[in-house]
Amino acid sequence: MQLREKSVSIPLAPGNRGLIEHIKRALSFRFVDGEIPLRLAVTSIDDDYYHCEVGCLVDARAGEHESGRSIFDLRRRGAEKADRFNVVFLVPTGIGAEIGGHAGDATPAAQLLASGCDHLITHPNVVNASDINEIPENAFYVEGSVICRFLMGTAGLKPVRTNRVLVVIDAQSDEMIENLALNTVEATRATYGLKCAGIYRLDPPLDLTATYAESGRAVGIGYGIDRLFDLLGETRDGYDAVAISSLIAVPDGCHDQYFTSDGTMVNPWGGVEAMLTHAVSQFLDVPSAHAPMMESREILFGDSGRVDPRMAAEAISSSFFQCVLKGLKRSPAIVTDPSQMRSNDVLTVEDVSCLVLPDGCIGLPTLAALEQGIPVIAVGEGKGLMANDLAALSWRPGQLTVVKNYWEAAGVLGALRAGITPESVRRPFSKLEAITWCKTGKADPKAFRRTQ
Repeated sequence: MQLREKSVSIPLAPGNRGLIEHIKRALSFRFVDGEIPLRLAVTSIDDDYYHCEVGCLVDARAGEHESGRSIFDLRRRGAEKADRFNVVFLVPTGIGAEIGGHAGDATPAAQLLASGCDHLITHPNVVNASDINEIPENAFYVEGSVICRFLMGTAGLKPVRTNRVLVVIDAQSDEMIENLALNTVEATRATYGLKCAGIYRLDPPLDLTATYAESGRAVGIGYGIDRLFDLLGETRDGYDAVAISSLIAVPDGCHDQYFTSDGTMVNPWGGVEAMLTHAVSQFLDVPSAHAPMMESREILFGDSGRVDPRMAAEAISSSFFQCVLKGLKRSPAIVTDPSQMRSNDVLTVEDVSCLVLPDGCIGLPTLAALEQGIPVIAVGEGKGLMANDLAALSWRPGQLTVVKNYWEAAGVLGALRAGITPESVRRPFSKLEAITWCKTGKADPKAFRRTQ
């Protein structure tokens, strides 16, 4: 089985309505047997097309793991539950976001947003800071594809006390590189009591290569995924979450170029990591996360000098693995059985009060929120490569709020939680215009003509 990215242009839907079903139908004619979509990004919209990039799992064997469900399956939610105020916070991986595009540098934003809600549902890209993870106490660490299904209404999240975390590492010729990952696992066991379900060494290792898509997004190519799936399938009863540490190939000189770019270079590693964990979580219904393995002693002992603060966590880390293990320790269980999703201790899309994400980003979470009537706060500061005009979509009145920064986002969250219209605390405060409705004919008393 392989991982790869595919570029597709899809004709516009009338009024930009019904986009999930529209894109699903359009892609059905553009994928052949054995190609299974994992991840969708609408990178730009022009006068004629939605330009999309789709991460796929490819190969004849992929069908053996196909569950019969699609990433485009949607279950419309009922009324929002008002007893709690829960927020989903996303920063899509691989888009070069000014905030959240590097090693856990969106963590302060996550902590700010978490202070204003009961639960913050977020994903590894937001809080993974290599050997650091300062995820808020009331946050759920959820793999990206699971958040997509959560917002689409096809999966629920069940809080856990702790997880049995299975560790999978690449076999490497240099024992020291392996030991960095192994010692990180032992450190988590000794310091905060991680329950490790076992350590497995993949030999031959995964073959992951970081690349860039036409839009500039970080993506990648992966081989040997079948070996990982075989391992996880055979040991499935023995673990609750999967932590993977493997080598990701990048061009020679990439590290120096990255660390001397002053934060302008899109992090190349995250894209293929997201593709891999999407595949694992989508087909096995298990929390998963990935950390890139150190490539060599030369890179480990290289002097990066003073780097951009957003990259500093990467510059001081050796295994990049601790953030993954800490996040997965309490990552919620994935619930897909409709009867179990009705349990009081399972969070579903009905429990979501708001989605916060960088402005311009259109993927399945954005489209799901649009369809489900979930309020969306789009943050302009630090949005990265994605430059779509979210206002062009068919939002309900007041559903989309565009703000300049995360300070403003926190203020809008506070207003929503208090049940007040955010515009009521802004000035100027405009009047509402009265709309007159009058009958248009005697034959049909239900027919009305709108005049102003």
